Amino acid sequence: MSDFIVEAMQNARTTLDSFLANPQNIKTMEGAINSLVSSFKNGGKVISCGNGGSMCDAMHFAEELTGRFRKDRPALPAVAISDSSHISCVANDYGFDYIFSKYVEAWGKDGDTLLAISTSGNSPNVLNAVEAAKARGMKVIGLLGKGGGKLKDMVDFPLVIDATVSDRIQEMHIKIIHTFIEGVERQIFPENY
Repeated sequence: MSDFIVEAMQNARTTLDSFLANPQNIKTMEGAINSLVSSFKNGGKVISCGNGGSMCDAMHFAEELTGRFRKDRPALPAVAISDSSHISCVANDYGFDYIFSKYVEAWGKDGDTLLAISTSGNSPNVLNAVEAAKARGMKVIGLLGKGGGKLKDMVDFPLVIDATVSDRIQEMHIKIIHTFIEGVERQIFPENY
């Protein structure tokens, strides 16, 4: 039984090593962090979205920004599109493909940043959210997998995880999310580091 445990951990390490082996990933992360910092410093906010486990990651990202990461500091304006009344209303009236885009349409503005998470890179409701964000002048960070899908060429900062299974992709997404938050804090709250 222990063989699969060792294999799972080795696969996770291989996925991380593959990501680090591409210097463009580090440059893209730096650009994404700078976009987040710019939004916060200029009175903007961050909106995040995703489906299933990716919604949980979007929520995790937002709560670490509005709450606390490692040390106390003022809250930063971030929200995950996860309100069940909004989602059920829009899904009922317009269809599930519009649950995120209608929220971005209502709350997104020039200077904000959207974090769009999709392990396939092809989730229709995330694609629509990105289109709505771009129409409002927002920057878009994409946490993607499986080649990046359609989203890869739509977002400003595509981070594509080289893995074929969602769990490996999501493990990297949460690592990237935590690194984003640390990067934001290092620029806005350097006293914490």
